[in-house]
Amino acid sequence: MDSNSDEKHEHMNSKEDSSLGSAFPLTFASEGQKVRIVALKGGRGFQERLISMGFNEGDEIEIVQSRQHGSVLVASEGGRYVLGGGMAQKIMVIQI
Repeated sequence: MDSNSDEKHEHMNSKEDSSLGSAFPLTFASEGQKVRIVALKGGRGFQERLISMGFNEGDEIEIVQSRQHGSVLVASEGGRYVLGGGMAQKIMVIQI
């Protein structure tokens, strides 16, 4: 790989790292907290399922209830949804 390719790859990684720098899994959000989705970390099927439910990167959601075992009740413009712990763990968010 030449130095230009290395620089481009490094720049792309730093851009991704900076956008996710303060991001955390949805399971770590507190009740009443408002967050913005910054990344969906699952495979294509997982991402398509969330998109079909109305969850996209950039969307703002509010944590209505958070359970100790990881499930989360969230409110968005489209209504309220319960997400299992495994699913919520793959949704990266930032506090707003």
